Amino acid sequence: MASPAAPSSGAERTYLRLVLIAAAIGVPAALLAALFLALVHTFEDWLWTDLPRHLGSDTPPWYLVVGLPVVGALFVYLARRFLPGDGGHTPLAGIGAHATPWQYGPGIALAALGTLAFGAVLGPEAPLIALGSVVGMIAVAVFPADEAGTQVLSTAGSFSAVSALFGGPLVAGFLLLEGGIGLGPSLLPALLPGLVAAAVGYVLFIGFGNWGGLSHQGLAVPGLPPYHGTHLGDLLLALVVGVVTAVLVLATRRVAWRVADVAARRWVLVLFGGGLAVGLVAEAARLLGAGSQNVLFSGQSALPAEIAETSAATLLVLVIAKAIGYAISLGCGFRGGPVFPAIFLGVGVASFSVIWFNTSTAWAVAIGAAAGMAAGTGLLFSSLLFAALLVGANDIDVIPAAVMAAAAAWIVATAIKTRWPEPSITAPEPAESQ
Repeated sequence: MASPAAPSSGAERTYLRLVLIAAAIGVPAALLAALFLALVHTFEDWLWTDLPRHLGSDTPPWYLVVGLPVVGALFVYLARRFLPGDGGHTPLAGIGAHATPWQYGPGIALAALGTLAFGAVLGPEAPLIALGSVVGMIAVAVFPADEAGTQVLSTAGSFSAVSALFGGPLVAGFLLLEGGIGLGPSLLPALLPGLVAAAVGYVLFIGFGNWGGLSHQGLAVPGLPPYHGTHLGDLLLALVVGVVTAVLVLATRRVAWRVADVAARRWVLVLFGGGLAVGLVAEAARLLGAGSQNVLFSGQSALPAEIAETSAATLLVLVIAKAIGYAISLGCGFRGGPVFPAIFLGVGVASFSVIWFNTSTAWAVAIGAAAGMAAGTGLLFSSLLFAALLVGANDIDVIPAAVMAAAAAWIVATAIKTRWPEPSITAPEPAESQ
């Protein structure tokens, strides 16, 4: 009769094997993420800086603002029509954390490039999670594992890749931890290999020994003034910002679902029409005084310009245009993540308090980011950690206000979704011409 300890010992060896494989996955997954982000930034520079300069303009002329998102839609169409995987999942489904077959990698990368570099209002987090999962699935092909092990290694690749975006393993860890909370006690053992992979992969950016690491943009908004002490007025305003942000983000998603419902029937027409509409919205915002480049794209690089805005009218134009572009991009068929545009909207709502009540810009960034991310993702603790990293250690006193904003946004968003559940849509058939 076998010893009772034998199965446990075998399970421990299997688990240790998964941890070691995950550690090996960390570096290639982080490197793939870094290369993809560098490719996106390079294309952005070519399209939105170099090309206008060659055309004799210091800023993108109107025909580029309107036309480039349509060209990006062509990239997305090619990826979804001719490559497996539909270019990744719809951004309305969240950031995603499921195992992604390695065959889907090229289509995901192409669709994300067409979305992110050409101006659609979505973020890079979902494609990075999927590409990291692709690395994990390649590891499964080399080191076969059972169903549970496959999911662990897939998640490990996602962990490492998204850490390249969020400035280290902590935010990525909290994102996946809150997203998988339904797994109960089995969640931590499932995520530990991913945390190891993220830590190993992040060495690429922080350096090792005398090597300084890869060039990496820090996760922080520069130039924020110190925020010391917490005031009752700031806490009350944070609650208001949280409520308004939740209503704005959920209204935006409601419009996006309407767009997606039409796209489920005529996805090609809606995809190209959505690209054109996003460009027209950005150009209209420029004519009304807001920068078109602040309306386009995911929004993280435009946060300093947003909080520096001194005109409430211009800020209102920017926030409304961003919300419209976000809704269209979410639903029309582009492929990206929903997190950063929601953060931009939250910071925009908070920035009105800076203009009207002379509140701290550090306060606006922290509570806006926390409220926007909580409303957009339904993740509470990840939102708070992300907000803390954005403002940095010098402004840690703003966290109580960020808690109030995130909690208010989460409660209101949850209540709205409970009272008016988000509709489901029928997935389009990308392989069929329409």
